[in-house]
Amino acid sequence: MRDHGGNIDWAMATYGGQPPDWIDLSTGINRVPYPLPPLPASAWTALPTRAALRALTDAAAARYRTGAAILPLCGAQAAIQMIPHLRAPGTARVLAPTYNEHAASLTAAGWQVTEVATTADLPGADLAVIVNPNNPDGRATPPAQLQQLATQTGMLVVDESFADARPDLSLAPVAGTTPGLIVLRSFGKFYGLAGLRLGFALGHPGTIASLSEMAGPWPVSGTAIEVGRIALADTAWADRTVTRLRGETTRIDALASTAGWTPIGGTELFRLYRTPDAHAAQDQLARAHIWSRIFPWSPDLLRLGLPGDAGEWDRLTTVLTGETP
Repeated sequence: MRDHGGNIDWAMATYGGQPPDWIDLSTGINRVPYPLPPLPASAWTALPTRAALRALTDAAAARYRTGAAILPLCGAQAAIQMIPHLRAPGTARVLAPTYNEHAASLTAAGWQVTEVATTADLPGADLAVIVNPNNPDGRATPPAQLQQLATQTGMLVVDESFADARPDLSLAPVAGTTPGLIVLRSFGKFYGLAGLRLGFALGHPGTIASLSEMAGPWPVSGTAIEVGRIALADTAWADRTVTRLRGETTRIDALASTAGWTPIGGTELFRLYRTPDAHAAQDQLARAHIWSRIFPWSPDLLRLGLPGDAGEWDRLTTVLTGETP
């Protein structure tokens, strides 16, 4: 089932209100986004040039500390949909539960997909997928273990969409050394600019060349190139953001505990809680126009992103504690 967070249209149809009334915490998107820089007119009016794409990939290489081949794409989602077509369908194993587009895209491309519970179940697959750190529980797999898995599978896809605050987990620095290894990075989540639709596939030159052929000559927009290039080079903003997010995960976990929810994992961009009843918890928040993420495979788990400004934190505090800050 391809269910996702961010389905704010359904929330408004069910609970009322207009987009400005809602705080969408159903995604793992940073609600304190990177400040948009002024853009040259050419970013809107001209086709992206190879030089501009190189400038973006150079910025990504520096940010991700890698010498691997890099392909900018329309979000990590674009890579997820193209990767199943790199080779003839075979057996695929996905470490689950996780972001459901991996299994859905593989299934749609004719792969025989099995969702497995442990990394020990992945060796021997023609293609294996690990999201690291994982969505929705934040489970982390050590890089050394992933490198070993890359030699035990036909192809290993490591989705690092939530790894910006965890460079210690990233395989980006070694992504170009193993032909069957592909590392995915998301730009929009950490930088809070999901509407820009920008992500990256990192890997062996031959693999990335094949993906590039699928993506075509203009895989991302001129605006995505300019904003991405500038933001990725702004290490001071990234460092401040990681520090802020780490402090706020402690704050939101404490709030959730006062509501009787048990923190069981997450990342710096979202938290996962065990609740007495996930539907009831989502309903409680939605009546205050705060949208959250629940899962069809669990009756009690709820995922919550981090609020942005002080007003959003105050609204969440009131709902979860019954007290006005």
